Amino acid sequence: MMSTEEKISFLENDFPKFLQTLDANAKGKWGVMNAQQMVEHMSYSLRNANGKSPKNIVTPSEHLPKYREFMLSDKPFKENTKNIELPDIPTPVKQSSMNDAIEEMKQEWNDVKEAYKSNPEKTITNPFFGDLNFEEQIHLLHKHAMHHAKQFGFELV
Repeated sequence: MMSTEEKISFLENDFPKFLQTLDANAKGKWGVMNAQQMVEHMSYSLRNANGKSPKNIVTPSEHLPKYREFMLSDKPFKENTKNIELPDIPTPVKQSSMNDAIEEMKQEWNDVKEAYKSNPEKTITNPFFGDLNFEEQIHLLHKHAMHHAKQFGFELV
């Protein structure tokens, strides 16, 4: 199991470097988003994790313990995992370039760290997994980033 520090390093360094190798219009091995739509989707997830885009829990309370158990495990998301918050047809890109999308994502990531800096015990609500502290957010963000990295051809060496 990777440490929180290793996951942070991946999110800050390896993931953005990998994204910079992708063409904005590249298609993944599964799913309907192109590479830039995926990066903007990651920014959207980061805005939830940093508290800028608050969400209510959509998971029925009786399912929350099982969802959290999966989220905290090292089991990856399955290919084509359906996100009920996303439309079937991806929204058009908002950023003018892939590079701008990656820069926005990096800023949202920095804001995640900032959101917890003054209060490490703070929790922020994730719509699928409930209230998450910093370590849980990092674990989920890493799992989510690995899912999309694999979708677009990234392989751990």
